[in-house]
Amino acid sequence: MIVCDLNNADRFKGLSRGLDEALEWLCAHRDDQFEKGQQTIGTDGTITVKCEEPHLRTPEVSELEAHRRFIDIHVPLKNGESIGWAPVAGLKYRHGEYDEERDICFFGDSATSLLHMRVGQIAIFFPEDAHAPNIGVGTHRKLCVKIPVE
Repeated sequence: MIVCDLNNADRFKGLSRGLDEALEWLCAHRDDQFEKGQQTIGTDGTITVKCEEPHLRTPEVSELEAHRRFIDIHVPLKNGESIGWAPVAGLKYRHGEYDEERDICFFGDSATSLLHMRVGQIAIFFPEDAHAPNIGVGTHRKLCVKIPVE
């Protein structure tokens, strides 16, 4: 997991081609007025950018989730959010089976850390990072970028 200001995201280039493309795109579009919905970016069109307006929830009802085939970048656009985190390797309480089509598995374990994200920051979650997004009060607007693992 990586948490940083978007201004410092260049430090993490070189980890994967897809991550490089996503970070370059985020930096180039940081001031855009995003509409709720989804678009694809990147040279091969395999990176998905979703603009969401989820309702925030309490840490007690948020579930950890993990992905096998994608790296997630969470980008708060309006209001911050907190995100729970735990290493997948230490989780014991899976809720259901891994959903291959949606590339997601949920867990009933508690997060071991709670990240408090503000507008202008990004959080990058790799397949070994379980995360429970959208913790807080009210609603917010965010981007969730999904990058295929190479």
